[in-house]
Amino acid sequence: MSSFPADLRYTNDHEWLRAQGTSWRVGITQFAVDALGDITLVDLPKEGDLVTKGQRFGTIESVKSVSDLYAPVSGRVIAINTTLKDSPESVNTEPYGKGWMIDLEPTEKSELDELLSSEAYTTHVSAQ
Repeated sequence: MSSFPADLRYTNDHEWLRAQGTSWRVGITQFAVDALGDITLVDLPKEGDLVTKGQRFGTIESVKSVSDLYAPVSGRVIAINTTLKDSPESVNTEPYGKGWMIDLEPTEKSELDELLSSEAYTTHVSAQ
């Protein structure tokens, strides 16, 4: 099993979140990438859209399936990774780097405390 970066927080639905100043970057974990297989399309919200913790904010398609993406926290989308439109495979090769999906301006900062640490997420995926 791969290790998960300690500077990130995680959801049970396999999204990750990285705090960067006043915004939070969101993507999917290596565990999710491995389960999905080769990513062929990523559908993301528009800048300015509001997302709610636990609610769908987009979809990701692979050769195996189409899966929903869920917001790890509530906030306003302040940036989207537009390179994923032409290069969705970046999610496969660099899920914690170039494969990020959206940047959020949080509306409920306390929601960050509800996310899993790297250790807790490792335990979660070990049980699956």
